[in-house]
Amino acid sequence: MIKLGVNSVLFKEFDFATAVKHIARCGYDGVEISAIEGMCEHLDLNRWKEQAQELKSLAADNGLEFLSMEFASVKDENRLYRAFEAAAEIGIPIVNIGPGGKTGVEEDLKQSIENMAKWAEKAGSYGVKLCVKAHVGNCIDNTPTTLRAMEAISSPSFGIDMDPSHIYRAGENPEESLSKVISRVRHVHIRDCKGREQGPGPIELQACGRGDINLFGYLKTLVESGYDGPVVLEVIGAKPEHTLADVSIIAAESYGYLNACLKQLGAR
Repeated sequence: MIKLGVNSVLFKEFDFATAVKHIARCGYDGVEISAIEGMCEHLDLNRWKEQAQELKSLAADNGLEFLSMEFASVKDENRLYRAFEAAAEIGIPIVNIGPGGKTGVEEDLKQSIENMAKWAEKAGSYGVKLCVKAHVGNCIDNTPTTLRAMEAISSPSFGIDMDPSHIYRAGENPEESLSKVISRVRHVHIRDCKGREQGPGPIELQACGRGDINLFGYLKTLVESGYDGPVVLEVIGAKPEHTLADVSIIAAESYGYLNACLKQLGAR
């Protein structure tokens, strides 16, 4: 069964206890804990040992699994290694990163692939998987550049985090592109968007089913390919003026959409 989760970055204005309580109330199976430096550090990698037991208890008390951690761009290699150590201790199977670099810069792409090959081996030593997604504006930004990384990195501890919104904004149709990379997909970040502009848009329009992406077609390809990993709602851009009700409604609406689609497809 495909498990549904929420990246806690949606609840960035609230503490992790509040986030998991409301994620569970929306019906989700699990949570992706945000360790995005400077944006949302529900997991503070400078003091993760102090947090570990509390985080595990909060998830368990709300009936949620840790599905993944979002680390985002790697600016400090040692911080990434702390993420692997924390993931192993807390029971987080996947650490998601961005590729970094700039679109169209060949040297950035080569360096990113070289780094990820090294980091995947390190992740594997902790029993953790490292996943990367194509990201608008970064050196891996579409399916061809994703395939470059797949071809170059053979480690079983490396996988693709296939986010349809970034692929859609790169000018592709993700329901068609997915089949090209599915053999290495180990995680899915999911959200909707209106149009193919660079940014993801207001948080309300990132709720699944509100935008222009053929998410049902994407999920259909995912299910038909035999994927059984996590599908995690990742909504970026919550602001202080967004209330707990605002972000909870986005999570609940997206759960209803995703759960209904997956039930129709026989995956829930």
